Amino acid sequence: MSVLTATAFIDTHALLHNYHVIKEKAPSSQILTVLKANAYGHGLIDIAKSLSNTDIENNIIANAFGVARIEEALALRNKGITQKIVLLEGFFSTDDIAIIVANKLSVVIHNEQQLAAILSAKIHTPINVWLKIDTGMHRLGINPDEFTYFYQQLKNSDNVENSIILMSHLACADDIHDDMTLSQLSCFNQLTAHTEEAKSLANSAAICAWPTTHFDWVRPGIMLYGISPMKAQSAQSQLLKPVMTLQSSVIAIRQINQGDAIGYGSAWVSDKNTTIAVVAIGYGDGYPRHAENGTPVLINNRIVPLVGRVSMDMIMIDLGEQTSDKIGDVVTLWGKGLPIEKVAECASTIAYELICNITNRVKKITLS
Repeated sequence: MSVLTATAFIDTHALLHNYHVIKEKAPSSQILTVLKANAYGHGLIDIAKSLSNTDIENNIIANAFGVARIEEALALRNKGITQKIVLLEGFFSTDDIAIIVANKLSVVIHNEQQLAAILSAKIHTPINVWLKIDTGMHRLGINPDEFTYFYQQLKNSDNVENSIILMSHLACADDIHDDMTLSQLSCFNQLTAHTEEAKSLANSAAICAWPTTHFDWVRPGIMLYGISPMKAQSAQSQLLKPVMTLQSSVIAIRQINQGDAIGYGSAWVSDKNTTIAVVAIGYGDGYPRHAENGTPVLINNRIVPLVGRVSMDMIMIDLGEQTSDKIGDVVTLWGKGLPIEKVAECASTIAYELICNITNRVKKITLS
C-alpha cells in the first residue's frame, strides 16, 4: 500500500500563466515579483529559478525580486539569482550596508536612521535606493512633509545611485468601493509630480483594480501564486490559476453511528449513520487548527465536509453513508479543484496565512 503524505505540489505552468496575466494587466510596467516568506510558502529558490528562465523570445521573465530580509536576498544570490533584488523593509543594521554593496542589492529607505546610515557609509559603489513614502497606511515610510528633505539628501549623496525609485504602499486596494486608494494616489502624485524618477505604487490588488496606480513598477505578491487579492472576487474571475495544491491521503476509514462523537473534546456528534475518513494532515503541517466543521475538502472529485477538531497530524472528513472511498485515496485540502479562499473563510483567516504557514515537514514537489 502506498499512501501520499502531506505534499504541496507547485505548478510552474500556473506560476508563469499568472505572471503573464500580470503583464497583460500592466503592460507598460516592470514587475517586481515579491518572494518574501519563502515565496508565500511556495519555496523561495524554486519560484525564483522558475521566474529567472527565459521566455520564448529569449527574454528573462522576471525584472526583479522583492524580499523582506537580507537573509532571503543572500539565499537567492547564493543560488545564482542575478536579477535586481530589493530589500522591501530596508536594512536593520549599519553592518548590512557592506553586504548590500557586495551583493548588489537594492534597498528601501523608510526612516531617518536608515538615511543617516547610508549617507555616512564608507563605500565605493553607490546603492540603488527605493524611497518609501507613507501616503496613509501609517506602517512604513517617511511622512509627506519629509519627502523633499529625504529626496534631496539621497540625490546629493555619492553613496546613492542617481536614479531613485519613489514608492508607497496601498492599504485598501482590495476594496473597489473604498476611497482610501484614491486618497493615497492623490498624495503620491502631488509629492512626486515634479520629479522624473521611476515610481511604484501598485500591489496585487491595485494591479487588478486600479490601473492609474501602475506607474513604472508594479509589485505583485499574492496574485502571482494564483490567489485573488480582491474582496468578494475569485481568483478565477481574475484569470488566475492556483500554483500550490496541498494534498494528503486517507489513512483510515470507519463507520460511525448516529449520536457518536469524534475527535478531541467530542466536539462533533454525528446526526446520522455515516462513514468517516481520517486524513494524514493537521496543524503540524500548517492546516488551520480553527477550520470549522463543514470546511470543504476534495476527494474523488467531490466536496465533503471536515468534521471534528483538527489534530496535529490528522483531520477527519465525513464521506457519507454510502461511499466507495478507500484507504490511500488522495485528498485535496486546497488548490486545483478547491479554492484556498473558501478554506480560509471557514478558518476565519486569509489565504495569505494558510500558504505561509505550511511547515517544513510538508513535501514540496515542483511540477514543470
